[in-house]
Amino acid sequence: MRILAAAQWLLDTTGSAAQLGLIGAVQLVVQIPALLYGGTLADHLDRKRLMAVANGTTALVFAALALLAGSGALSSWQVFLAIAITAATHVVSTPARAALVPAVVPERHVMLAVTTDTATQNVGSVVGPLLFAIVAEVFGLGAAFAATAVVGLPSVLLPMVVRARGRAEEASTGTTLRRAWEGFRFVLRHPILPGLFLLDTGLTVVSFYRETLPVLARGLFRGGAGATGVLGAANSAGAIVGSFGALFFAGYRAKGMLVLYATLAYVLILFGFGSVTTLWLGAIMIAGLGGSDAVTVAVRQTTVQLTTPDHMRGRAFAFLVLSAQTANNVGTVWVGFWAAAIGAPNTMLLGGVLSTIATLVIWRLWRPIREYRYP
Repeated sequence: MRILAAAQWLLDTTGSAAQLGLIGAVQLVVQIPALLYGGTLADHLDRKRLMAVANGTTALVFAALALLAGSGALSSWQVFLAIAITAATHVVSTPARAALVPAVVPERHVMLAVTTDTATQNVGSVVGPLLFAIVAEVFGLGAAFAATAVVGLPSVLLPMVVRARGRAEEASTGTTLRRAWEGFRFVLRHPILPGLFLLDTGLTVVSFYRETLPVLARGLFRGGAGATGVLGAANSAGAIVGSFGALFFAGYRAKGMLVLYATLAYVLILFGFGSVTTLWLGAIMIAGLGGSDAVTVAVRQTTVQLTTPDHMRGRAFAFLVLSAQTANNVGTVWVGFWAAAIGAPNTMLLGGVLSTIATLVIWRLWRPIREYRYP
C-alpha cells in the first residue's frame, strides 16, 4: 500500500510515466546510506526496538499525507519527500528483521523459517493491493494514505513481543563507517554471496515492475487503479505459492542450481507477460513472476543466514538488500523511461532478452554458485 498509493497519486496527478520513474531515482539516493546505516545499527543496537521506531515513522508519514490530501494541500514534492523518508525507514528495519530469524529458530529450520516468513509477508502483499484498490476506487487516494497509516500501526508494537534476544551475541564496536566497511569486506570475500547478488541485480535492473505497475496496467491492459491492484495482488499471490513451493525444495542440496533454474523460469514468464493483452492472462503471468522470484529470494536469504556469524548478520543482510533495492530503483527508472519511449510491451520483452544474457553469464562464470550445497 505504501508503494502503490504514492505511485498512483503521482500518475493520476501528473499523467507522466516518467514521474513514476523518478520514484526509483529518489529511493536510490536515500536507500544506499540508509541501508548501510541500518545494517550497522542492527549489529549494534536492539533489533526489536529498531524495527518499532522505523515502522512508527512510516505510519506517521502516511498519516501526514492523508491530512494534506484531505485539505487539498498535497503536492508532488511532498509525495516525493514521503517516498524518500519511508524508503529509508523501510530499509533501516529490514536487516534487523532478518537478523532476528536465526535467534528464533534452530539452524536446521532456517530455510523453512525464511520461506514461511516470506510467504506471510506476501499474504500482506496480496491483501494490501486489494485493500488499496477498494479504498482508492470507493473513497479516493487520500483515504488510501490514511488506510496505509492505520494498517501499519501494529508493526510498531509487534516486534516488542517477539520472545528472542534483541541484540547480537557480540555487538559490533567502532565507528559506523568502520562497521560498514567490515561488513562490505566480509561480503566481498564471500565465495557465494557476490555472485547471487549480481544475478539478482542483472535481472531486476532490466525487468523491475512492482513500482511501475500503474504504467504497466495502463500500457498493457489500458487499466487504472483497479487493474493496478489486481496485478499487485496476483504477483503477491504467486509469491506466496512460490514461497511455500520452496518448502518442498528444502531438502534439495544443490541450492545454487535451484536459484539458476528458478531464474530461467522467471525469464521465460517475463516474455509471456510482455506478450499478453488481456488482464486475466497478465495476472497469471505476473503471478508466475512472483512465484519464481520467491524461490530465489528464499535461497539467497537462507544462504546469508547460514554462512554469516551473528555479529555480522545485520550488515551482510544490509548488503543483500542494498543490491536488491539499488537494482529495484534503477529498474524503476529503466522501466519508466523505456515504457514512455517504446511502450510497456516492448519494455518487458527487452527485459526478457537482457535477463537471459545475464543469467547465462552468471551460470557460466560463477562456479561456487553451481557447487553450493546445503544441507
